[in-house]
Amino acid sequence: MPISGTPSRAELVEHLVRTRIAGDVATPRENNLSHYRKLANGDRHYWLGLELGDRWTDEQDVLAVMAERAGVSDDAEHRHGQDTIDPELTVAALEKLAGRLRKAADGGQRVLFATGHPGGLLDVHRATAAALRAAGCEIVVIPEGLQTDEGYVMQFADVAVLEHGATLWHTHSGEPMKAILTGLEREGRPLPDLVVADHGWAGYAGQHGVDSCGYADCNDPALFLAEAEGTVQVTVPLDDHVVSPRFYDPMTAYLLAEAGLA
Repeated sequence: MPISGTPSRAELVEHLVRTRIAGDVATPRENNLSHYRKLANGDRHYWLGLELGDRWTDEQDVLAVMAERAGVSDDAEHRHGQDTIDPELTVAALEKLAGRLRKAADGGQRVLFATGHPGGLLDVHRATAAALRAAGCEIVVIPEGLQTDEGYVMQFADVAVLEHGATLWHTHSGEPMKAILTGLEREGRPLPDLVVADHGWAGYAGQHGVDSCGYADCNDPALFLAEAEGTVQVTVPLDDHVVSPRFYDPMTAYLLAEAGLA
């Protein structure tokens, strides 16, 4: 069961490993390497709303960034089996994200939350949005009637999601975020000061010039590359869909406490 309350740093690291949010994660090594290769080969599905050009055409360069920023094995000969996320890197990124949330709270900034992984991360974003609203931030309300080829762009519990067939939809696409930002501009409304999201929602926002922070799994390298280039401010490495979404609760509690929002 998840630990209750706000964990210490050491307790959070242990919890991340025990619940496989980090440590020996469920995403297999061969899946990671396949995604790194496809990104390097120009498959835009894996670019997560970013424009990577020809800067990351060597999958070994992608692997090196992922080893540095997510903690996957840096052994190019390790082709199959277990791969890892370093829980210390996860917590360090959470602390960096907390600093950006504190800046938003201190400035009463406009913040937009979104997720392409609602089955895992919806409540992480919801709780963070609630804490920032209580601290005086404006949580951006998205325009009505937005749609992409995949479905409708909706907002539940202050978090933008993709809805398809009365179901919240998993998506890596940047198109939903493009629809939101374009819709805001069309209505003459200001863009967010900060986007906190994941997948293409975070990638497209950063590419569009909005301060963007995101969560990403070890098989989704694009946001880590964007962080290395400065397009995305923070990328938190984690398994983005573990057995229970409640396993993320201690992580969220730690994040909000570090940001002074608890």
